[in-house]
Amino acid sequence: MIQTFKLKHGKDFSTQLRKAHQVGNVALKTHTLSTADVKQFGLPSYIAQGVLRKYSRNKKLKQVRSVKLTINNPAGFRFESGVVSVKCLSLALPWYYRNFETLNQIELDSQYAYVSVSFPDKPQIVPQSWIGVDRNTTGHVAVAANPSNGKAWVFGVRIPHVHQKYLALRRELQKKGHYKVVKKIKNRESRIVRDLTHKISRSIVELAKSQNAGIKLEWLKGIRQSSRWRSSKLHSWSPYRLEQQLLYKSKMEGIPITYVEARNTSKDCSRCGCVGIRTGNLFECQNCRRVGNAHVNGAFNIAQRRSISIPTFKTQRWRAP
Repeated sequence: MIQTFKLKHGKDFSTQLRKAHQVGNVALKTHTLSTADVKQFGLPSYIAQGVLRKYSRNKKLKQVRSVKLTINNPAGFRFESGVVSVKCLSLALPWYYRNFETLNQIELDSQYAYVSVSFPDKPQIVPQSWIGVDRNTTGHVAVAANPSNGKAWVFGVRIPHVHQKYLALRRELQKKGHYKVVKKIKNRESRIVRDLTHKISRSIVELAKSQNAGIKLEWLKGIRQSSRWRSSKLHSWSPYRLEQQLLYKSKMEGIPITYVEARNTSKDCSRCGCVGIRTGNLFECQNCRRVGNAHVNGAFNIAQRRSISIPTFKTQRWRAP
């Protein structure tokens, strides 16, 4: 699988970035792939080649805004003794990650280097049990449960509080007309939630690994079009983001992930299978008299349901934190 690592390089590449912007403009207008057509800008050929490939093939882009120094030729960089070196830029990046197969590409902006690396996929384990993960929009963002030992775990209690805090803060700032500060606050909220979601997905994968278990998720296609989702104040949290992070982290550890039908996962009783009554976060079964948390009940149901086949989509590239 492919991962992209973000590293701070601490060098001034303003001159090279300006030249790369000029090369990008030429690539967008002429669609040339030849470095001879942009040699007048004085950009190293390895970088010019990467920028040309990126912009000359893009038929939808109308204007070049922010250009990175792109090196996708394997001859333009190398790994040696714990350092990734880019000779044409006299750049050496400390590299602490091991067991990778190849360095695919390096992109640099004014502050960071984005290093794309291929890692070998671990063979999938044969799970001894399954952990069901119920994703929510209120109270907490995920509940995991394993029917084999009868245990459940709650994740992401902090995320709804973060959303509520910054929602109230943005409203006050908008009333005062501080729109630039509102944008900064929204970006800060997004970074906090992204970091917390990474930690949640890592915890769930580690939990599955420790119990030699697979992971089952609900197939939530079209959830954002549902009336319940649109009415939620916390619609800015994305179950899809947690799903994608679980997918690539589990793949690295060889943990299988499957999907189940989402219908009535929190209404069916996980003990007797009868349809119960759900009131908010409370679930009650009239048949076996079980009373408990609806999300915990849903997580047990997800773990116990039969997996379904889903459409396959193009694999996306995800950046590690």
